[in-house]
Amino acid sequence: MNLITINNARGRYFDRIRGNLSKPKDWKFGITILAGKMIGLFAVLSAMMLLPGLLGSTTAMAADVDTYTAHETSVINTINTVWTLVAAFLVFGMQAGFVMLEAGFARKRETVNILVECILDTAICGLSFWAIGYAFMFSEGNGFIGQHWFFLQGVPDTYGATGVAILAHWIFQFAFADTASTITSGAMIGRTSFRGDIIYSIGVTAFIYPIIGHWAWGPDGFLATMGTPGHFLPSLGQGFRDFAGSTVVHTIGGMVSLAGAIVLGPRIGRIFLRDNRAQGGLPAAHSLPLATVGAFLLWFGWYGFNPGSTLSAMDFQGIGRIAANTTLAACAGSLAAMFCALWYGPFRGKFDTGFAINGMLAGLVAITCPCYWVSPFGSIILGGISGIIVFAGVYFMEYLRIDDPVGAVSVHGFNGIWGTLSLGLFASGQYGSTGPLGADNSAPVTGLFYGGGWSVLKAQAIGSFTITAVTLGISLLLMLAVSKLPYPYKLRVEAEGETGTGGLDVWEHGAEAYHD
Repeated sequence: MNLITINNARGRYFDRIRGNLSKPKDWKFGITILAGKMIGLFAVLSAMMLLPGLLGSTTAMAADVDTYTAHETSVINTINTVWTLVAAFLVFGMQAGFVMLEAGFARKRETVNILVECILDTAICGLSFWAIGYAFMFSEGNGFIGQHWFFLQGVPDTYGATGVAILAHWIFQFAFADTASTITSGAMIGRTSFRGDIIYSIGVTAFIYPIIGHWAWGPDGFLATMGTPGHFLPSLGQGFRDFAGSTVVHTIGGMVSLAGAIVLGPRIGRIFLRDNRAQGGLPAAHSLPLATVGAFLLWFGWYGFNPGSTLSAMDFQGIGRIAANTTLAACAGSLAAMFCALWYGPFRGKFDTGFAINGMLAGLVAITCPCYWVSPFGSIILGGISGIIVFAGVYFMEYLRIDDPVGAVSVHGFNGIWGTLSLGLFASGQYGSTGPLGADNSAPVTGLFYGGGWSVLKAQAIGSFTITAVTLGISLLLMLAVSKLPYPYKLRVEAEGETGTGGLDVWEHGAEAYHD
């Protein structure tokens, strides 16, 4: 294109502009468009100037708590309460996962018994946690037990400094307590009397879980305040941390499971590998599809279990990190356990569905404690180790001749301990604590592998050992006491109920899960 052509085109362009400006309708329209653009530009610039002050770093938000008006605080508390309730509903949905997982792994003639047990465990837990459990666990008292709020009387409007409505917090924690109780039934499938199950469930949900849980999660629990002046082991300089319950929920549930399995003994006809290599091992699951769907429902519910433990929707970065860490640990755990079974299991060369499921759950259990403080890479490593632990744990229990039909002790007990200790190794030194207005990373938690020394690991080991040992000891006493009760209240069902036609389903409930 030559210079003359360019000049002619340019002239025609400006002629059109002059012509349009001579028409009032057109230039008024142009001014309107220009004004709209200027208003939009002003709005964008204003947002760029104002939003950093309102939404800037979460640390700044936490520091400026006093600057919020009563209305703004009410809105934040409402958002956090709704988030907590949504998380509670997800956690409660895990009961469907537990029912399906346990029923799928069990024998067909035990299915109805598992269904009714899980229903009754939930009902008992709800009433006992309302009456005394929540008071023991979350009210102020001393380092060992809460002493207020029985029957939810005299409770404040919100729980502590969280701003979450107290009854929303109760619902969330009830779902946690129900999980701990349901874990136990998995190791006692097939030989527990129904009345005995009700008795020990009351002991677990009303006393063992909330009282021991108070030590780690109560406002003045001696493990929660450990390492501070005037409290337990002040020279340690670190408190015990369990973000979402690797110890409080899963180790407690796992140790109660171990106590029940020990006191009950194995199911009649159970053959262990050390006694007969060819015929030994866990009886075949009656429905692997049911167990697999249950496992995925549990994984789904874990997105309430772990991210919901922030009790704060305002900590959006923390929620996202926790959800990602939860996902990666489950994936790594499933792969590690399945490949262990492929290479070292009794059926070498076979991809084992049961270990793929339990490895997934082991990774979820292990990440539950450190999920807030570790990086995605750390989650993969500790999740992979959890898969190895669950594989070794199942065969360790088999060697000890302890009958655990679903692997509850290995998944929840052993990996609850591992997950708790892993915080002292993998805490990345980037994250501190969550809060109603967001994260406060001014005092990050740093594990051994990130240059933080041994102090966090020591605190985790002390807390984990204390809760593990006490829970196992008290649970053994409880199970032994129930086992000495007269029939039909004793712990183990009569032999006829276990081996007769229809098994426990017909003996205890007069019904079968599957009809010809």
